[in-house]
Amino acid sequence: MAIKDAAWHDRMYNNRALVPDFADHFDHWRKASEAARQTLQPQLDLRFGEGPLETLDVFPAPRAGAPVVVFIHGGYWRSLDKADHSFVAPALRDMGACVVVVNYDLCPGTDTQAVTIPDIAVQMSRALAWVWRHIGEHGGDRSNISVIGHSAGGHLAAMLLACDWKKVGRDLPAGLVRKAMSISGLYDLEPVRKTPFVQADLRITPAHVRMASPAKWQRPSKGVLYTVVGGDESPEFLRHNRLIHQAWGPKTVPVCEDLPGLNHFSVVTDLTRPGSRLNALAQALIELPV
Repeated sequence: MAIKDAAWHDRMYNNRALVPDFADHFDHWRKASEAARQTLQPQLDLRFGEGPLETLDVFPAPRAGAPVVVFIHGGYWRSLDKADHSFVAPALRDMGACVVVVNYDLCPGTDTQAVTIPDIAVQMSRALAWVWRHIGEHGGDRSNISVIGHSAGGHLAAMLLACDWKKVGRDLPAGLVRKAMSISGLYDLEPVRKTPFVQADLRITPAHVRMASPAKWQRPSKGVLYTVVGGDESPEFLRHNRLIHQAWGPKTVPVCEDLPGLNHFSVVTDLTRPGSRLNALAQALIELPV
């Protein structure tokens, strides 16, 4: 049995070390994102909060009354940007969706304003409140919102499914988010807290683990979460995928799949490929009745 020391945690959670050509994936995302923005002419950098990165991009629906998909990027809550992920919009828009790609402030923040994972979760609740209040202006149906997130974004998508929306705003419906998909998500922050290469920035405390670990919560009373992970990802990412299914049960997590041949980065690109399992699951999620 492996000794789960600091080195083991780094091996399990350092995806860039596990995927030697990770830079090639980022380069593809960047180029495809630039092309998507040029082609689809989104509304960029709309502000939903006061934080420096509390902005979002809206790729308007092809027709009025369209389902809405909000995409939350990964990067261990400390890196990457919505501009790196515009590439997901064309495929989702081809499914008939109005697409929103969101940003958030990154850990650890600044000397004057720290940023924690619970802070980012609150920012995402503000982003979804903005979507509910304003997406009709862009052709979206605010009563039909799905959230898709990758890695750290997958963690945040799961949290949004369980959000108490009345605490975010009295005007918000209790079931603002009832459909979510988490791609390579993390659901228990305790092992991440023990991972040196990210903990230096994330500064996760035991209180943060309790506050922001969806696998430690009671399952949401309504809504569904689809969870997927690349079959070539680390044993820990595979375990997290099973963990949320075990914690919330098959009624809330009806889809829990390892996708063969995909790593932590190629799995996101697979979302955009018609005919792939992940693309089909996204289509099915969007089409689920609310």
